[in-house]
Amino acid sequence: MKKIVILLLLTLPFVGLTQGTDSAWIVNNYTKKEVYIPMRDGVKLFTSIYLPKNVSEKHPILLTRTPYSCAPYGEDKFAAFWSSPRSYFMKEHYIYVQQDVRGRWMSEGVFEDVRPYNPNKKGTETDEASDTYDTIDWLVKNLTNNNGNVGVFGISYPGFYSTMAALSNHPALKAVSPQAPVTEWFLGDDFHHNGAFMLMDGFAFYSGFGKPRPKPTTIGPKGFDFPTKDNYEFYLRTGALTNFTKLMGDSIKFWKDLMSHPNYDAWWKARDARANVQFISQDIPTLVVGGLYDAEDCYGAWNLYKAIEKKTKNNNKIVMGPWYHGQWARTDGSFLGNVQWGSNTSEWYGKNVELPFFNYYLKQKGNIDQLQEATIFFSGSNEWKQLPKWPLDQVSYESYALRKGGYLSKAVPLIAPLSSWQEYTSDPAKPVPYTEDVHFGRTREYMTDDQRFAARRPDVLVFQTEPLENDLTLAGPITADLMVAISGTDADFVVKLIDVFPDDFKYEKENGYVMNGYQMLVRGEVMRGKFRNSFEKPEPFVPNKPTRVKYELPDVAHTFKKGHRLMIQVQSSWFPLVDRNPQQFMDIYQAKDSDFKKATIRIYHNDSKIVLPVLK
Repeated sequence: MKKIVILLLLTLPFVGLTQGTDSAWIVNNYTKKEVYIPMRDGVKLFTSIYLPKNVSEKHPILLTRTPYSCAPYGEDKFAAFWSSPRSYFMKEHYIYVQQDVRGRWMSEGVFEDVRPYNPNKKGTETDEASDTYDTIDWLVKNLTNNNGNVGVFGISYPGFYSTMAALSNHPALKAVSPQAPVTEWFLGDDFHHNGAFMLMDGFAFYSGFGKPRPKPTTIGPKGFDFPTKDNYEFYLRTGALTNFTKLMGDSIKFWKDLMSHPNYDAWWKARDARANVQFISQDIPTLVVGGLYDAEDCYGAWNLYKAIEKKTKNNNKIVMGPWYHGQWARTDGSFLGNVQWGSNTSEWYGKNVELPFFNYYLKQKGNIDQLQEATIFFSGSNEWKQLPKWPLDQVSYESYALRKGGYLSKAVPLIAPLSSWQEYTSDPAKPVPYTEDVHFGRTREYMTDDQRFAARRPDVLVFQTEPLENDLTLAGPITADLMVAISGTDADFVVKLIDVFPDDFKYEKENGYVMNGYQMLVRGEVMRGKFRNSFEKPEPFVPNKPTRVKYELPDVAHTFKKGHRLMIQVQSSWFPLVDRNPQQFMDIYQAKDSDFKKATIRIYHNDSKIVLPVLK
């Protein structure tokens, strides 16, 4: 068994970087070019190229393909690289390339959301992998002073395009890093979690992003004009999804696609970025990066890594830090919301992982000996761990039962099944909010938010341990295994894993929030009950019949410290993060306001448990 090496932040030397990169330095040391690169079918893609003026050596190419624009447009206008933590790539004289993907912004062609990969392309047939191949081919043949080595990276949707880049298998492609990658839009990323529609993100995003672009443009679409900045009020007042479809109008194709595919059918499966990763060449190393507290694509990072690991023989590694969506490339990574990590984790990642990874494969510079299979930050104990694999062999899956009186303790064999339960009324007219505050946009901080507001509601069940006598470290996926009975024919189930801080807890540098007894959300996930047995073929519940609902929550890496408590909350709405369930078995995308009914939800004690991945 390999030993787990714990790397505290101060034990690894930082890569030496010149500080103080600013706009004048970039302009004085780089030249910007804008070109149209032809694809095999004749469509031309707009591409911004930042070329180092340094000619003392040949330079590698770092490519990002994006649907979010190469702005600013104009060869005299430079992106604000100097304000990014990633300015180290400029100091290393990388040729940096950004490209508007097919059909977006200034590129020609027709855009398709998460365009499926075609492993059997013929002639001039295209997909995102072929567009990447043709782009790389043009770059290495036409850019002066390049060293013939190309890397691709991107965050979120550009993370999806990075996965597609790995499938291009161009011989000049030497390293790929899909980061917070859009991977599976029905099971866990962005717009659906276990078949439940993530209403707030879906509507707010596609009401702008989804608008058609008939011809190339530098002007972005205008989003929906919300009548109030109180998002709970807006989404509740608007009502059923059919009302949102009316507000969206008839021109947004992907919204119509969403509403037309309520189940996990062939259309969704074709858009699973994991489906074809076996075609990635073993010569292309991949570095999958994600955030433990990423509200959009936490599922994608964990599960893309696992799929590549299972299906290919390439050098594949994963990094997961305590970040919101893309935080490692944007700002200070020393905290998220009210919770502190004790150090700038974003800076550590950039200097010790990302730059060395690309330098090694694209410049043959330095080494990556310190980069093990899995580089994972464990919140709670606030430490990086370099691990030999993920999931770990040293994990024991232990069941904790939901007990009468709100207790949570290790499960024992049942003596009297179905003998004890708790009930609550799930009222679609008063759904449980996902966060306490009144706000407009979906917050990123909710992933670590204080859950005391929810614990005080009568429609949220709470179970917790006694204060822990020793540290408890979790490393891997969590399974919610509930025995339920409902008065209707469908319901949602939201299970939240929470770290309850001691009553006397406070940070050395206080943040102004009362941290005494803080209930930190460590992981929460929703399951649409009708999909409990199959995402392809939903099934109604038999009213009031005890029924098992079992599902997996995304992986966690967290230590519950001695003196803390472990808490589980169970509820049936999480609004407006998740759309409301009418609590009747039906196509929810076609529901009307009159379809929404109250339901009594019964959770059976002892028969319901949470399976935790305990690190030994």
